[in-house]
Amino acid sequence: MVTEKMIEAMVTEIKEKLGRFCGDKAEFPLSAAHAASISQDIQQTLAAAGQAAFAQYLEAKEEARDVIVVDGEAYRFKQFSNKSFVGLWGKQSVPRKLFQNADDTKSHCPMDKAWGMSGEYLTMEVREAVAYASAHMTSEEASALFAKSALFSPHPTQMKRALSGVAECIAPRQEEVERGIRACAAAPEDTRVLVASMDGVNVLLNEPGEKRGRPAERPKGDAREGGKTSYKNAMVGAISFYGAVQEGEKCPERLDCRYVSHMPEDRAPSFKAKFEAELAHASAQCPSGATKVVLCDGARGIWNYIDGNANFDRYEKLIDYWHAAEHLSLAAEALFGKGSCEAAQWYERYVKKLKEEERGAQSVLDSMDYYAKARGLPPGRRKELKTQRTFFARNKHRMKYADFRSRGLPIGSGPVEAACKSLVKARLCRSGMRWSRAGGQRILDLRTYAKSGRWDAFWTQYQKVKLAA
Repeated sequence: MVTEKMIEAMVTEIKEKLGRFCGDKAEFPLSAAHAASISQDIQQTLAAAGQAAFAQYLEAKEEARDVIVVDGEAYRFKQFSNKSFVGLWGKQSVPRKLFQNADDTKSHCPMDKAWGMSGEYLTMEVREAVAYASAHMTSEEASALFAKSALFSPHPTQMKRALSGVAECIAPRQEEVERGIRACAAAPEDTRVLVASMDGVNVLLNEPGEKRGRPAERPKGDAREGGKTSYKNAMVGAISFYGAVQEGEKCPERLDCRYVSHMPEDRAPSFKAKFEAELAHASAQCPSGATKVVLCDGARGIWNYIDGNANFDRYEKLIDYWHAAEHLSLAAEALFGKGSCEAAQWYERYVKKLKEEERGAQSVLDSMDYYAKARGLPPGRRKELKTQRTFFARNKHRMKYADFRSRGLPIGSGPVEAACKSLVKARLCRSGMRWSRAGGQRILDLRTYAKSGRWDAFWTQYQKVKLAA
């Protein structure tokens, strides 16, 4: 019966609106201009038909009783009140029953509650589209895109409010939501290596802080004043599943990757908690014989955290090869001079030793010591060489590249390096952007779900929490 009324409402709207919009245009000769105009007429007709059918559906589901009980308290029907909202068919308004308690201090709309629209202006479907689009672009860009490609186009301010609402709804049950999302993910069947990587990436916060960048050539105002240009380190983690090394390849095949990210926070406790929970879940899913590796660049803060954390005790540890090669290049310049042929030749020889020989890192140290004594280095280069030697001496036990390659294990932390760019830089570090920590985290969470292939699992969890509220 309800379906028949919906069909009837749609047919009526289509006949009336399409006839009115198109008029005699459909009889004109075919041209690009006429085809585009007819397409727009059909679009407007579909929007009107969709709204009419949806209004019929909501009307059929309205509360029939005049007295209801909510949380043990009686509410009586008072009046019909219009509910304005933006749905998939655009903006519309429908009447629904408003109930009041005995002393008129509280009101209740059964339709809004059942529909998940209490206090909401965007329907669940539009909220999802808005949240997904906002993970990839600004609200202004998303609004303009919807105007070109959808029957709805909420205002950027409405979109920002919706994002805040989603975050506020989830916040009290964040851990439960995260567990529900993880429960939907399974490790690839062919996993033989699990790699955990972490890195930091600067984000510009809308907070007072020290200005960075090239100083002005002439004084401009009070140079001592700090502006709202505070750069802080956001954290990104990547958990990668690798299979076997394919024929003709040198590195194992990456099967899947899950990401964790968090806005700047002193000592990153929130990031660490999320990363450890994600890693524990991934580790438990891996086959019993899988090799587990922590692979990061040379950031001392990250390695101090790893070395002091029992969660990583059963993981093999490796410094990213390309990061080590960078330090080797700086050592070559310190020894032989920037741009010199000797520096290039020494680098090419020892970068190969570093990757292919069991004692590669020790060979690098021995050679540094030999040339440091044999050559009279100026103070600046001597200081730089000491810095690079300290790096290799401190990390040589994490530079077993030949051993890793012989076992078909990855030696580069490419996934987390790429995640820093795709998760954070591409969205939060565009020209002129400054972020509050809460606002940036809202976007990072959405972007992380999308980039980890977990969007549907996240939205299912949100709907569960929203409808239970």
